[in-house]
Amino acid sequence: MASAKTHSTGEEMTGQDDESRTAMMTEGTPRESSSGSTTRDVWIDGSFVDQSEARISVFDHGLLYGDGCFEGIRIYNGRIFKLRSHLERLYASAESIRLAPSYDIDTLEQVTREAVERNGLSDGYIRVVLTRGVGTLGLHPFKCERSSAIVIADTITLYPDSMYTEGMSVIVAKRPRIPVDCLDPRIKSLNYLNNILAKIEAIDAGVLEAIMLNTEGLVAECTGDNIFVIKDGVISTPDTAAGMLHGITREYVMETVAPALGYSIEERPHRIEEVKAADEIFLTGTAAEIIGVSSIDRDQVGGGKVGPITAAMAAEFTRRVREEAAPED
Repeated sequence: MASAKTHSTGEEMTGQDDESRTAMMTEGTPRESSSGSTTRDVWIDGSFVDQSEARISVFDHGLLYGDGCFEGIRIYNGRIFKLRSHLERLYASAESIRLAPSYDIDTLEQVTREAVERNGLSDGYIRVVLTRGVGTLGLHPFKCERSSAIVIADTITLYPDSMYTEGMSVIVAKRPRIPVDCLDPRIKSLNYLNNILAKIEAIDAGVLEAIMLNTEGLVAECTGDNIFVIKDGVISTPDTAAGMLHGITREYVMETVAPALGYSIEERPHRIEEVKAADEIFLTGTAAEIIGVSSIDRDQVGGGKVGPITAAMAAEFTRRVREEAAPED
């Protein structure tokens, strides 16, 4: 791993006093590149470097084989939404693939907070990545002597604003979700090819998201979001046995947002015919937040717009993470 023009290390951060941390925050204020675009500081294996100098080895198995795991995390008003939950899921993913992180969870939490501060972000998006590390050109994962860790803090816009007010059109992907017995979807791995190929189906159809079914024909999730169905005022969502990532935003909606509005959410199997007959559908995800679905395969869902329950859920979520202090647990 190259680390030219280093600014700080994980070890140095543990002993910083308030004065030095303030100086580093000032130094790390986003800069403009020669093209006028914002340039960020990226943390790689103990050092912050300018994004133009952020490098990984061509022999890293994260690049060669998608061997690693990651998390995407939102920043709201300077607070990192469900940071600890995301990092716990990251380390659970690493354990599942027998990848030993080179940094403990507390160090990576500290680095993540530092990345947000250095880049002057009040609202934004963080990508935390663990790779297997540098190895041979063979598959053998344990010939990679040391795993690598990367933290990127930047901004993200997943869907246009109009879709949040008018609803988004989706399709049902022809490509099924990888069976749980083949690759547990609870592992948020660097190999997203199953999702990407379904995403390509959506793009080819002129939309930005696709519903993925499992090999038994049950609804699992979308390419990057979990799915919720509303019928006759009852909210339900596929159970995790269908084969899905256990979404942090999904869990927050089920345990906090919905109860605050007087709703409970059923977890159970769903056939696509039932989903298409819904009164309302909404998707949840870290980047997507909460977004309503207006049509599936060009067939209108409910009134063909964002429904009242979806709108209420989105408003309550926004109030809690943007107007109140977003939870960091």
